[in-house]
Amino acid sequence: MKKIVIAADSFKGSVSSLEVANAAEAAILKNYPDCTVLKIPMADGGEGSVDALIAALGGTKISCMVKGPMGKPVDAVYGILADEKTAVIEMASACGLTLVPESDRNPLLSSTYGLGELIKDALARGCQNFLIGIGGSATNDAGTGMLQALGFKFLDHDGQALPLGGQILTNIYAIDDSEARPEFLAATFTIACDVDNPCTGPRGAAHVYARQKGADDQALRTLEAGMQNFVEVVQKTKGIDVNTIPGSGAAGGLGGGLLAFANAELKPGAQMILDALNFQSIIKNADLVITGEGKMDQQTGMGKAPVTILKASQQRGIPVMAVAGCTEDVQLLNTLGFLAVLPILPYPVSMQRAMEKEFTMANITRTLDQLFRLLKNFKRTEA
Repeated sequence: MKKIVIAADSFKGSVSSLEVANAAEAAILKNYPDCTVLKIPMADGGEGSVDALIAALGGTKISCMVKGPMGKPVDAVYGILADEKTAVIEMASACGLTLVPESDRNPLLSSTYGLGELIKDALARGCQNFLIGIGGSATNDAGTGMLQALGFKFLDHDGQALPLGGQILTNIYAIDDSEARPEFLAATFTIACDVDNPCTGPRGAAHVYARQKGADDQALRTLEAGMQNFVEVVQKTKGIDVNTIPGSGAAGGLGGGLLAFANAELKPGAQMILDALNFQSIIKNADLVITGEGKMDQQTGMGKAPVTILKASQQRGIPVMAVAGCTEDVQLLNTLGFLAVLPILPYPVSMQRAMEKEFTMANITRTLDQLFRLLKNFKRTEA
């Protein structure tokens, strides 16, 4: 083995992506001390994306006090990469569901305003390109709060500016972008989106996601009617039917708001990360790619990081193997193209023990050490 690339997602709640890579590297170098090992921190556009991209590409974390989903200040963090032109934002850091106690959740009132404040801060620092993960929102405002923070006004029939929250969507009659920040309009946005829900209908933002954000039956009906009105006003104003675009309903319609008013495109989260890393260039001439995540099963095949890495590696004919805390549906995963999918637990343990960082890292190293011992033996036999 001359070159091995390690690009695993985190084992959530246990070890980070980079810690997985460090544990795997120990096993590789024990068996192939002259091997070039490239450790690529990985994420899927959600939690950990800022850390992964800064670790791989260099950059700085920026702390910014913004308006949280329910209006209370929150200290959000985003990243500016080493090129000083690209911002990486996890939307949930400013308006995520976990920021709101369950008893206080109300998508009629919650807003994406804080995300707009993060974008505004990054624009002021010279950023022109944005990578934004929009999973885990507490909102259903179609991105209107974000746009309000950037100078847009949403007007009712009397020409009065509307306040924040999903509650305003039914009352939007016109959109005033005369004070929208020009640097926002000139910037490019790549949005990590792993769902294909439209804005409205049975699979729309309100019907699928609003209940977990605190909506009761009446609120759900109000939000659905509001989203329908928003789609109609956007079509009238911009000539775009965002409801026909898969993913427009993501994050309570934030996907649709970005598509309508920004120079934006939606991508699967893991693919956004790989493209930002220029992964195809990294893996060139590699003998093996190692990936993985905490649990691998049939859901892994639905666009998660390991299968996205697999598909990218297959384009260059590079074999991919995976490690995971636990595995199911291994035959299916092999059918997808994984050379091997290896569970790392050596014996039955409690969940608490299985999640311990040192235990997990030792198990990754031990599992891969056994694999490479075997491979070396067969290499000698063939020689």
